[in-house]
Formats: sequence, structure tokens, C-alpha cells
Amino acid sequence: MTQKLIDLTLTFADGKRGVSFDRELTLAEDGFNTTTLHIYSHALTHMDSPKHFLEDGYTMEQMNLEKCMGMAEVIDLSHKAPDSLILVEDVISHAERIHEGTRLLLRTDWDSHADIEDYRNQFPRISPELAEWLVERGISLLGVETPSVASLAQENYEELRDVHRTLLSADVVIIESLCNLRLLPEQVTFIAFPLKLEDCDGSPVRAVALVSEEENK
Repeated sequence: MTQKLIDLTLTFADGKRGVSFDRELTLAEDGFNTTTLHIYSHALTHMDSPKHFLEDGYTMEQMNLEKCMGMAEVIDLSHKAPDSLILVEDVISHAERIHEGTRLLLRTDWDSHADIEDYRNQFPRISPELAEWLVERGISLLGVETPSVASLAQENYEELRDVHRTLLSADVVIIESLCNLRLLPEQVTFIAFPLKLEDCDGSPVRAVALVSEEENK
């Protein structure tokens, strides 16, 4: 059966938030091109390590890569309004698909806002109660199309901290700022590997899904 690869990664371009490129050498002047990359550890499509919010959390080079590749469940939450909380009741009808070891991808279509001002301050996000419920179900990975699993507003810092700590303390891999989940069926092979960065709290990833051509018709 033929499989199609679907890119789930936002493009890292010079000038994007947290990204800048310095051209060092050029083909015309030096015989080859080289570039120095400056990338914030949580820019665009990225993975969090537990150190992001846990004092004694492990770092990117220690991530369990087996969790970063395998079958994933895609749940359509594109009906959620901007700046809303994603609740347990929003996913409870899919409970039989969410269990020990599940890799869970939550589709909100918020990637369509990636170049709009509201991308970082109006996105639907995981409620603290849902984070706890997902941990109780034993998921291994959570991927979202939003820049964070929780609100980035300064007045909601406790929510940001608590949702991340709940997930990271349970060793749930968090991947944020995915895209193109609308192109996926309910179950896919998901792959997203981080850079092997020593003592770092986050890393860019190249996230992709493998979908059989027959399933994607």
C-alpha cells in the first residue's frame, strides 16, 4: 500500500518570531554558502522537555525517541472558538481512542492564524482539568496546532504553569505549533524528532505524518 508523507511543520524563516538567519559566507564571494541560525527553543513547531517547567526535569538530549514515532490518534476540535478552553467533555466521546501510550493530535485549524496577530493570544487551549484527565488516561504524547498547550497571557500564568507541569510531570511529550492536521485521517503514523540539544528546555522538530493513499481519499 502506497503511503503519502504530509508535512506538519511550520516553516522556519528569517524574521519569524524567535528566528533569525545571518548569512556568513556566500557562493559568489567564498565558493559556498553558510548561515548562522538563531532559533528560540520554543519557536514555531517545537517540542518541550520537562526542564521547561520542572526544576529537576530532564532535557532535550534525554527525550525518549520511541514516544516521538508511532501511531497517533487525530481528534477534530476545529469547532472550538478562539480563546476557549478545550474541556474533557470535548474529547470524552473519543475516550476509547485515548489510553495508555496514546499519541494524541488535537486539530483546531489554528495553524491558519500563524501569520495573524491573534495567533499567540486568542488560541483555544487545554484546560487544567483536561490535562489531568489525559494524564490519568496515560497518553504518551500530545500535539497541538497552537503555540502553546495553555494560555500565554501574563494574567493566566498559573494556567500556563499548571497545564505544562501536569503533562510534563507525567512524562507526556508536548509538541506545539503543528500544522495541516486537517489533511489527516483519524489515525496516522506520526514522527517528530527533536535536535539532540544538551541541557535544553525545548527544540525545533520536523513533524510529519504518514498516511496511506487509500485512507486519504
